Amino acid sequence: MPNAVPNVSAVVGAGTMGPGIALMIARSGSKVRLMDVDDGALERAKQVTQIAANALKGGGELSDDEAQQALAGIQFTTSLEEALSDVDFVCETVPEKLEIKLKVFEQMEPLVSEKTILSSNTSGIPISKLQEGRSRPERVVGMHWSNPPHIIPVIEVIKGPHTSEAVVAATRAFTTAMKQVPVTEKEIAGFVENRILYALIREALHLAEEGVATPEDIDTTVRWGIGMKLAVIGPLALLDVAGMDIYHSVASYLNKELCSRTDISELVEKQVEAGNLGFKSGKGFYEYGDGQIPKLMGARVGMMLKMRQELMKAQEAIT
Repeated sequence: MPNAVPNVSAVVGAGTMGPGIALMIARSGSKVRLMDVDDGALERAKQVTQIAANALKGGGELSDDEAQQALAGIQFTTSLEEALSDVDFVCETVPEKLEIKLKVFEQMEPLVSEKTILSSNTSGIPISKLQEGRSRPERVVGMHWSNPPHIIPVIEVIKGPHTSEAVVAATRAFTTAMKQVPVTEKEIAGFVENRILYALIREALHLAEEGVATPEDIDTTVRWGIGMKLAVIGPLALLDVAGMDIYHSVASYLNKELCSRTDISELVEKQVEAGNLGFKSGKGFYEYGDGQIPKLMGARVGMMLKMRQELMKAQEAIT
């Protein structure tokens, strides 16, 4: 892949993440083929890419012409052979099950050239597992997008034990060309983003379970306190601002009190047993009435787009 933007890319898997990823790739100017074995999934993906493009237009990220050009650059297919013909870059987004991903990688490898980069949007499966049995393991790399992929800019580029530095560099360059933000990581269970997120959620669940505060007040504290700070200042930079001596003093007694359980919170276990799965069922920690979820998601996407734009502007001003 000599250029930052590949001539032709493929997204294999049109589920939750695939359509948004395909749109962002097409936005960069790369022709993209979105492949899925299920015709129904592809029909839904067409609707989702249109919705995502409309959101980016409404948020000022794309003009009408840019949105139409990006949508026109996406081809939908049920044929893996067609999707991978003369392709330069592949992003695999199939279900998060190792056996499925291994089968897909086995099928993809003979259909692409030796120079094609094979990336996986896995959120936690070790890249070393995906490299096992590959004839060219050095071209396999992790490329973990955050959901929704057309809104959240960070992309974790995970280097497996055999991934070449050239492949890492090319993946980072492509990420930047899509106006996303790349970070490079070594292989570790869950990767950086999910490890930090799950540590925060574990403590939030513990506080709710102990009755320290209601779920509403816990969420409010994170959104309007921690969240606002961390959107501008990362946790380690925050230590510089607060002072290492202050953190050293507080951590000396507070770390002992933090939740360190390795099982799943009873609150979550009870919700799952009751069939309260959140948006999927209309009830979780909160209840959602008829038509409320689309309105809620639309409002949240709008807020995240505004925040993304302001953060990007601020970042450019200080670099």
